[in-house]
Amino acid sequence: MNILLTPEMDCWVTDQVKSGAYKSSSEVIRDGLRALQRMEEQRLAMLGDLRHELLVGIKQLDAGKSAPFDANMVQDLKKRGRGKLGA
Repeated sequence: MNILLTPEMDCWVTDQVKSGAYKSSSEVIRDGLRALQRMEEQRLAMLGDLRHELLVGIKQLDAGKSAPFDANMVQDLKKRGRGKLGA
């Protein structure tokens, strides 16, 4: 397999090898691909979790387990969310 890199990427890979972080440019590329693979696996897992939660919500709605949603609730959610972000 032949891979063409941009000059910037090629320079970065070369720098990684020169710094001693990797023994070869192939190691740098393999490590990057492993990181990309992990990110994709995490993305798919999160998507699966989201789908599950959506199905739970739909079932609750179908069973009549819902409450009206108004502007006060939106403000309360924003306030709680900002509190969590600030914590």
